[in-house]
Amino acid sequence: MKILFEDKHIAVCLKPAGILSQNGNGNGTDMISLLNEHFEQSGEKAEAFPVHRLDRETAGIMVYAKSSKAAAALSKQIEQNTVKKHYYAVVKGSPEEKSGVLKDLLFRDKQKNKSYTVKRMRKGVREASLEYEVIGENGGFSLLDILLHTGRTHQIRVQFSSRKMPLYGDGRYGGGGGSLALFAHTLEFCHPVSGERLVFSDKPDMSAEPWNMF
Repeated sequence: MKILFEDKHIAVCLKPAGILSQNGNGNGTDMISLLNEHFEQSGEKAEAFPVHRLDRETAGIMVYAKSSKAAAALSKQIEQNTVKKHYYAVVKGSPEEKSGVLKDLLFRDKQKNKSYTVKRMRKGVREASLEYEVIGENGGFSLLDILLHTGRTHQIRVQFSSRKMPLYGDGRYGGGGGSLALFAHTLEFCHPVSGERLVFSDKPDMSAEPWNMF
């Protein structure tokens, strides 16, 4: 875990792939536990409050509140869609348009922990939207820069897989084995106390597959 920014209200960190973003269980195998351990070692009486999530397989930037008041303020921004989340993804193939917006209706099967695109609205179905830009192509794969408009479970993975462009390493949605090529590279939000607009960015390990193709 890498800390990008921290004050007495929030902690912005880089979540590694394979680590749960929520569900603290006290044994250091998730971000809540890791952050609470970090606070304790720093001599700070604080507790990590999750306000958004990343899939276990997804690495990237997250913000955690250090009080219930800060958590409420950040959660309100997320509800109002003023928090901007940008991702890099490597997909098989290439979109016909080099940039665009994808809109779908997604149904999540909680028992299978899997989401599906569907044709019409019904119970359990939610709208999903994102915009993308192709920023690299090599060997039958494309590197995309993605801005989420909505934050549905497995949204990026499902929307591209349904168009026969599964993410590299996404075995759940037809992308084969290996590490999932999805990285939350930029996070923009307003500080929950000062109101200052903050922007944090980072990159995946560009020497590792499949990022090294680009």
